[in-house]
Amino acid sequence: MFGLLRPCAHGAQKYGIDAAEWRTHLCGLCLGLRDGHGQFARIATNKDALVLSMLTEAQSGSVVRTTAAPCPLRGMRRASVATADSPGVQLATTASLLLAAGKIRDHVDDGDVTALARTPLTRAATRWAEDARVSAARIGLDVEPLVAALGVQTMLEQAARDAAVVYNSSHTIPFVPDTLGASAHWRSAMGSTADPLTMLTAPTQLCASAFFAHTAVLAGRPENVEALREAGWQFGRIAHLADAVTDYDDDVAHNRFNPLAVTGTTIPAAYEQLRQSNSSLRSAIAAAELSRVPTVRWMLLDPLASVLRRLGSGIGTFVAHSCSGARGTVDLPHGHARGTGRRPPTRRPGIGESLALILGAYCTGYACCADHTRPCTGERKEAWIKNCDCDGSCGDCGSCGNCCECECCNCDCDCGC
Repeated sequence: MFGLLRPCAHGAQKYGIDAAEWRTHLCGLCLGLRDGHGQFARIATNKDALVLSMLTEAQSGSVVRTTAAPCPLRGMRRASVATADSPGVQLATTASLLLAAGKIRDHVDDGDVTALARTPLTRAATRWAEDARVSAARIGLDVEPLVAALGVQTMLEQAARDAAVVYNSSHTIPFVPDTLGASAHWRSAMGSTADPLTMLTAPTQLCASAFFAHTAVLAGRPENVEALREAGWQFGRIAHLADAVTDYDDDVAHNRFNPLAVTGTTIPAAYEQLRQSNSSLRSAIAAAELSRVPTVRWMLLDPLASVLRRLGSGIGTFVAHSCSGARGTVDLPHGHARGTGRRPPTRRPGIGESLALILGAYCTGYACCADHTRPCTGERKEAWIKNCDCDGSCGDCGSCGNCCECECCNCDCDCGC
């Protein structure tokens, strides 16, 4: 239903991974939501949460699969999927429920739903928040600070919306719960040197950092906890800012809340923060000795590089390798400065496509771009990918330069491209 990460089937081939591995975790999460919380909970499936299941497996080395029954979204085929009761899937289930509850509340608070839908959606959000608590208790995750953070998010946005955020000498927001004080990241984000945008992204970052860190706990790798906490903190920032950049024009046009518009942050400045966070995340993943695990690169690092490349193309920023040839000029969205870039930003899917992506009708959505168009509409378009000679081994950026000019060609360098 939701998600920033879009692993590409071409990348799976590059690393020698079965492209169905993404679906393995996706179906496992979907079935985990169904088994633990009912059929309706399946719509809370969060594609980004799949990385939690993958990270848990990558650290533990334990891979447990089961055969799922035929499903209409798989063309009535059986499939090998991650077991619904595995620790990684349980963690992904908790994250999906909690974040879906928060997203629904955001839509209700922003007035994006009709008056008739507010009550049932609020009830669903409340139920999912409670279900997240139950699921978290099974795997030993203290979810209360995360619930508190989501509550603070709403308050911060409302205060920013009303221009009522007043910074006192200690830069303290009076309604921040004490349960959040244990997080060093949170204290820094709310400290005297933090800017308003940092405060607005902190709740998302706290949730992501807690989930990433808990993968190390579930995998029995305590030495990785702090590194993955840092990786999660940076991932939360990327997810929040990427969403804000993507929706900026639409939010401004419809007078909806956007953290960049409210804080006066320019699109290029936000992009620079995205690059910094991506670099910090890669360093943290390397510190946890996971940067060379193929599934981690395929499902986390490479998709994030693609996100930055798409956003950078849209604002006329050079985001390809420094060794690449000159790029042409592209037409940019209204309100953005014209510059040089590789291509216009990817077209956002319409209502019909969005519904199909939510329901999984288009294969695996964006994950099947090796054989289909991007975004996937079910039409095959193979020629542009078959001409690609990049094998992803250009660790020093000296030989690739994105030779095939495709959005899913990612190399191993950590330069933020």
